[in-house]
Parts: sequence; structure tokens; C-alpha cells
Amino acid sequence: MLNDLYHSLDPVAFSVGPLSVRWYGLAYLAAFVIGGILVWRLVKRWKLDMTPDDIMSVVIGIAFGAIFGGRLGYVLFYGTGYYWSHPLEILAFSEGGMSFHGGLIGAIVGGSIACKMLRLSILTFLDMGCIVTPVGLGLGRLANFVNGELWGKPTDLPWGVVFESGGPVARHPSQLYEALLEGLVMFVVLWLLSRKRPPRPQGTFTGWFLIMYGCFRILIEFVRVPDVQLGYLIDGFITMGQILSVPLVFVGIGFLVWAHKTQRPQVGRLYVTATGSDVPVDTDDLVEKGAVPRDERLEDSEKDDADRRS
Repeated sequence: MLNDLYHSLDPVAFSVGPLSVRWYGLAYLAAFVIGGILVWRLVKRWKLDMTPDDIMSVVIGIAFGAIFGGRLGYVLFYGTGYYWSHPLEILAFSEGGMSFHGGLIGAIVGGSIACKMLRLSILTFLDMGCIVTPVGLGLGRLANFVNGELWGKPTDLPWGVVFESGGPVARHPSQLYEALLEGLVMFVVLWLLSRKRPPRPQGTFTGWFLIMYGCFRILIEFVRVPDVQLGYLIDGFITMGQILSVPLVFVGIGFLVWAHKTQRPQVGRLYVTATGSDVPVDTDDLVEKGAVPRDERLEDSEKDDADRRS
């Protein structure tokens, strides 16, 4: 049944003249649009000081970072030196080749730059991004299934699928396993955790995201065929994806420990008193909300007293 479904699907969603729009590209577009909408719902639920324009700006930064980071990650982690001999092909996005781990780093960098420019809390936006990212992961893996790529090892299970590029044998539809675990399961868990009010402290959702993704990716790699140019790296069954995912689990644990110890509240816009500013800011209120550290509030107060005396 699943095999019949796969063979009835076309990787091209629609064509307009010479232009063909593929499901893979639509999956990326849908991921960022849906992600932005869900982040706005979180902003309203958590009562954060952010506007729709703020969210759109950060999502655009995340999108550019994820795309370029994903491509550079693939070049570095999976390219085996090929792209150093063919540097122009690094920009050949249409030929495929994206790395989640590189995309994650790129998304964090791109989103952090946007948050810094807009004076938004990087940690809070990172948490919200981690809550909605599984939507994109799930859609991306479904698109991988439609494209007939990233398939698994041979299987005699009734849901095995014969992929054109995988030979005449039925294989694990590992793309769907990832869509289920990295997409649906992770989103449901993180979304349910986000419903608590006041929201859980900064770092909580990032920690759980990294732990779950790392564990699920490591497990699924055991039934997924590694990239042909790399193969297995250790003892005939350890892959690059597993090696890159192990650190995510430990970093995620570190985030959870830090979140539990610091109990930093989720905040939206960061208000800081700039030198020479003539705009009064209620730093007492900001301290209570966690936007300004207490020692910074005291330093500002002492400076104001000195200015009044002079």
C-alpha cells in the first residue's frame, strides 16, 4: 500500500511554462510560514513584547541562515573534498545536498543577528524556534520521501518501499520514520510543554529539542543507508549523522541543567538604558521581568543619582 502511494507521487508539484515547482521547495516555504504563525501564537500566549514585524524579520534571518548553513554544512560534513575542487557547485542548491546540523547552526546565527538588531531576547526566540522547528523537519522528510531520497536499508516488512534509486528491493521508508519522530512526536511534546503559564524558563525547550532530535536521529540512522560518498565511518554501522547528533544530546542536557538552575523567565524585547539616552526606563519593572540584570539596574540608578547631584 505504501509502495503504491510512493509510485503515484510526482516530485514536481506543478509547472508554469519552463518553471517547475517541486514539493521540496514548497515544504521549505510552508515550514517558515507555519513556523512564523506558530511563533506569533506563542508570543500572545506567553504575553511577550514582540510585534508581527519583529517575528517576520527574525524568521527571514533564520530562513537565510538555515539555507546557507545547511548547504555549507553538507559541503563540510558530507562533501569529502569534492566541493573544494568544484567550488562553484557549492551554490548549486537545485542539485540537493543539505545538512540539518549545518542548517541548525546557520539558523541560530541568522536568528541571533536579527534578534540583536531588534533588541529581542535571543534565548527566548531560540526556545520558540525549537518548539516550531519540528514542523519544518516533518515537512522536509515528507518531501524527501516524495523525491525518493534518503531511503533506508532493505526490509521484508509490509510497508517496505521500492525506490527507483535504491534498486529493485523494498526498503525502509526511513524518511517517514523521521517525519513521525522528528516531526510529529517532537512537535506534540514541545507544544504541550509550551502551554504552561507562566512559561517554563529560558533554555528548557532548546534542551528538550536537542535531546529528542539527537536521540531520534541516532536511532533512525541504524535503518537508514548513509550517504554513498561517506558510507559507514566506524565498525561498519556508525554514520556521520550519528556522530554529529551525539553532541546535541549532551548540549541539550546542559541547557536543561542551566535552565533549572537559573530559572530565567521568558522575555520579549530587551530594554537597556543607553548612555546619554533621554528616554526614561522603568528598570525596576524590567528586573522583575528578567529583562535587565539586577546589578545593571543598580549601576544605572547610581549613575542617575550622581548626575542629579552634579
